[in-house]
This record gives sequence, structure tokens and C-alpha cells, in this order.
Amino acid sequence: MRFVIIGAGRVGLRTARVLREEGHDVTLIERDGDHAERARASGFEVVEGDGSREPILESAGVDEADALGALTSDLNVNFAACMIGKHHGCRTVMRIDEDYREEIYKKYAEEVDEIVYPERLGAIGAKNALLGGSIRAIADIAQSLQVLLITITDESPMNGYTISEVALPSESRILAFGKDGDAMGIPLPDDSLETGDRVAVLADFSVLDEVRQLLVGDSSMAAAVGGD
Repeated sequence: MRFVIIGAGRVGLRTARVLREEGHDVTLIERDGDHAERARASGFEVVEGDGSREPILESAGVDEADALGALTSDLNVNFAACMIGKHHGCRTVMRIDEDYREEIYKKYAEEVDEIVYPERLGAIGAKNALLGGSIRAIADIAQSLQVLLITITDESPMNGYTISEVALPSESRILAFGKDGDAMGIPLPDDSLETGDRVAVLADFSVLDEVRQLLVGDSSMAAAVGGD
């Protein structure tokens, strides 16, 4: 596949490297000369200029690109680039930083295919490394929603119960279920929860502790699960 990435800073360059390692073609757009030179030294094709301008995007091959990633630290540049990419038929992914309010997120989320938060992605990895054990964050769906992958333990209050008997808080849902050693699939009401089984749960941050207590039962990790 072919990708255009706006921003050759920490987030953009790392993303480009991952895509290249998987065999994809990547062109970077960067207006900072030092960042552009560093990306070229890493072997990338780089177009110097403002990624929010259509001529620059066209010179980077946006017409032939499968997707565009606007990954600068400037929200306005990212949004403008995504709107141009959308006009050219690209899948659009926009970076937004953690300190923007929920209404800002909603405004932009409706216009692009995907929004990413680099700070939250890094926090998820750090949280999982710190927690270890039977609960792992998979992804943040929005500023207030997270998907957790939970492994049922001997201490789980729901060990031995069926999925239909699990009374999760109203702000959460079981998305997928897998027996120990099997692939995950759609949860069925009669599926029984046993040690080693896994459930993927979508939950609002406000009820993460309740979900953890119900499915894991280890109160010692309450603060860590809910706090990024």
C-alpha cells in the first residue's frame, strides 16, 4: 500500500518506519528542514513544505495514496490535510493531542476516518507493562472509552458463571469472548467463564474499576487501571 504522512517528527517518523518495515511505500511531508533531512537520512522520500496545502500534498502523491496520516502537533494543519486527502479519496487518520476538550474531539472525529492520541497509545503500553497479569488495555475508542482484554482467573467473582449472568455496569459491554487457547469470537449467552478464558470489554473510564472488580477481583490494582 502507499501512504502519505504529514509530519516527520517523533510520531510521524516512527509510524513511517513501521509501515516501511511491513513493505509499504511511504512519502513524508515536513516543513522543518532539520526534520526533513533526518527523514531523508533514514532513507525516506520527503517533500518539504506545508502539509495543509494541496499542491504540496499532490507533489507527495496524494492522488495515488491509499491513506493519509496527518501526524503533526498542529491540529489545524492535520485537519486541513485530512480534508484534502479525503477529497482525493484517501483514508484519513488525524493526530489530536491529549489536552483538547471532548467537544473538540467530537467536532473533528465526524470528519475523518480515525483519530489517534499518541499520548494515550504510549500510556496504554506503559500501563500494560506496569499491570501485567490478567487485565490489558487494547485501545482507546474515544476520550472516555477504552477496550480491555481481561483474562479470567481463579479469583474472578464471575468464574463459573455464564456470560448472560455477568451484570456489567450499564456503561460497558462484552464485545468478544474466547476459551483458553482458542480464538476470540462473538460472545454467546451460554458461554461459561473459566480460568484462562478471555473477554474483550468496552467500558467508560468511569466504570473501569467496577468492571475490574467484577471480572478480576483484585482490588490492589484499582487505581492503576483507571488512571492514565
